[in-house]
Amino acid sequence: MNRVLDPPRTARAASVPLLITAFVLVSFNLRIPFAGPGPLLPALDLSRSAATVLTALPALCMGIFASVGVLVRGRLGEERALFAAMAVLVVGLVVRSIGTTGLFAGTVIASAGVAVLNVITPVLVKKRFPGSRIGAMMGVYGLMISVGAALAAAVAVPVYRMTGSTELALGVALIPALLALIALIPQLGQPPAPGTVSSSWSWLLRNRLAWSVTGYFGLQSLLLYTVFAWLPSIYVARGVSQTTAGFYLSICALMLAVGGFVGPMLAGRHSSQRVHLAVAAALCFAGVLGILCAPVSTALLWLVVLGIGIGAGQTLPSMLYVLRTRDHHTAAALSTKAQTIGYLIGAAGPLLATALYSLSGSWTVPLVGLLVLMVCNIVIGLSAGRARYIERAAVPLP
Repeated sequence: MNRVLDPPRTARAASVPLLITAFVLVSFNLRIPFAGPGPLLPALDLSRSAATVLTALPALCMGIFASVGVLVRGRLGEERALFAAMAVLVVGLVVRSIGTTGLFAGTVIASAGVAVLNVITPVLVKKRFPGSRIGAMMGVYGLMISVGAALAAAVAVPVYRMTGSTELALGVALIPALLALIALIPQLGQPPAPGTVSSSWSWLLRNRLAWSVTGYFGLQSLLLYTVFAWLPSIYVARGVSQTTAGFYLSICALMLAVGGFVGPMLAGRHSSQRVHLAVAAALCFAGVLGILCAPVSTALLWLVVLGIGIGAGQTLPSMLYVLRTRDHHTAAALSTKAQTIGYLIGAAGPLLATALYSLSGSWTVPLVGLLVLMVCNIVIGLSAGRARYIERAAVPLP
């Protein structure tokens, strides 16, 4: 029978309902800042190069600032670090709503906050929840990330049309961010766990399993940010209206919630996640292939498949930060390494897609490139999902 790794609890429990509420609201905010601008690109009146930079900034900044997460955690502990990062996110959302310059500056600030939140939130699960609940909590994590992204993509254009203001359309994201900030206040009394340190992840550069987790997450992030940046433009080029193309993006984002919830729930019951990771990448391959080759009339089918695959492929690596480590210090190191390098890989997606589109004059070449990368990720997933702990000498499960 397969056995689930059961990491020890290292911190005393606070009020469980308040903890879960804070966890849910923080997770809900992790992609909201980046899902709104895509559908609004035509209204933002940016050049193609400026739009490309805007869509690449979130992943680029999250890669750059991910290492800050482990430093802040070492100084403040998980709960206070989450509060500080959420406050930075709120500031970034405010700045983002102030003109074109604020749009870019605020995106950088918001991305820095999300980078720290991304690193620490799975570590919080490792620290505060028993092993029997990790699959469920990471399923909720993936669900709320995707629901937040889907809602942001769905309401951006309607709010803009009602108000005539892109600033207000983007500013809606402040509401859930402020709620999450308030929900974290009761957690500030939680003391840092004994031995909380700034976990160095340099030793993970020599760990093959850690590289597999990082590579899988990086390629899934590349796909995610490319889709969020250019999916509406791909369908507009195929004769679909801007409104319908935005609706297609919101459907794909909504399906991320399904994959992000179901994937960890299923994977958490097993010690090995090889099949789950490979299936998620295979679903992504099928979805991209459908966008490339299938008639536009079948778009919804392929976007559902793609969304489920991306959702699972984004959340399962976060689950591996928890399941592949013995303590939350090592989980923090793995989370930092995977996200620092993985998001830098992800940031290349929109840039490469734009370059290939400019050279070829169509979206066919970028989509074929994504297909090749998803084949690679199926292979990487078979390695990343092995039932082994990540430590200085990899130890198989007993």
